[in-house]
Amino acid sequence: MTIRVLLADDQAMVRSGFRLILESQPGITVVAEAADGVEAVAHARELRPDVCLVDIRMPGQDGIEVTRALSGPGVIDPPRIVIVTTFDTDEYVYGALRAGAVGFLLKDVGPALLIEAVRAASAGDALISPSVTVRMLKQLAPARSPALNSQSQLSGRELDIVSSIAKGRTNQEIAAELFISLSTVKTHISRIQGKLAARNRVEIAMWSWENRITSQGG
Repeated sequence: MTIRVLLADDQAMVRSGFRLILESQPGITVVAEAADGVEAVAHARELRPDVCLVDIRMPGQDGIEVTRALSGPGVIDPPRIVIVTTFDTDEYVYGALRAGAVGFLLKDVGPALLIEAVRAASAGDALISPSVTVRMLKQLAPARSPALNSQSQLSGRELDIVSSIAKGRTNQEIAAELFISLSTVKTHISRIQGKLAARNRVEIAMWSWENRITSQGG
């Protein structure tokens, strides 16, 4: 199946560069470009892309508003939204993840990571720049007792996997570190999502930092 992608960024050069990278790959096509948030929402609702790459700062509607409109709570069959930004410690990114984005990348990532992020999002997974994951989530984790504490519901193995996700590990890396199969990792993640009512691994990572699971996991 061809992965249909929408690019939303107010810089034409960024959109052109991303299009060139993505359309050089088999099975990926860019169905539309948007120069502002209002245009992005309109195109997405009309064309129903599989994945949207959305800038965090755009005129009209910013990336958070676009994400909430397209993939927020209650939206039926939402597209997968990946935030692509230069603001690796910006709280706007955290807000976008809360609004329903499945991941984020820095704009200076190489072509391989950009392509991998699109394929991962399309497959129902997410790819987050590992350096950003640790630094930003650690910074933004609230210094308070968490409102939701489901730690007792998770097994020791599940807590290990939660900690690894929060550190930006891929499923393959988790499997190698814990000496388990890739399919076992995916099964554990599915169960963790159910127990935490998390929509994706991004929300698992945020829950981990909020509950300080990462520091416990080493």
